[in-house]
Amino acid sequence: MPGKRVQFDAETWAALDLLARDRMMDFQELADEAFRDLLRKHGRPTELLTALRQSAGQGATIHKLPTDKSAAKKQPAKGKARKRRGTD
Repeated sequence: MPGKRVQFDAETWAALDLLARDRMMDFQELADEAFRDLLRKHGRPTELLTALRQSAGQGATIHKLPTDKSAAKKQPAKGKARKRRGTD
C-alpha cells in the first residue's frame, strides 16, 4: 500500500495521539476510520462491490448464481448421457 505524508500542528497531533492511546489503536487505524467516514459522508463508495452497484444504478438487481448443489442436479448422470450421432 502506498504511503503518504501528512503534517499536523502540535496540538492536533497531541489530541490524535491521546485518542489513539485511549482507544488502543495506532495512527493508521485512526486514519482509516476517519477517511472511511469522510467518504461515506460524501456518498463515495469505500469498497469495490459498493462502487460496482453504485455505477450500475439504483434500479440494478442482483441475480444469485446457482449453488453447486443446484448445478449438480441439472447435469446428466453418468451412464445416462445421450449418444452422439455417428458413433457406435
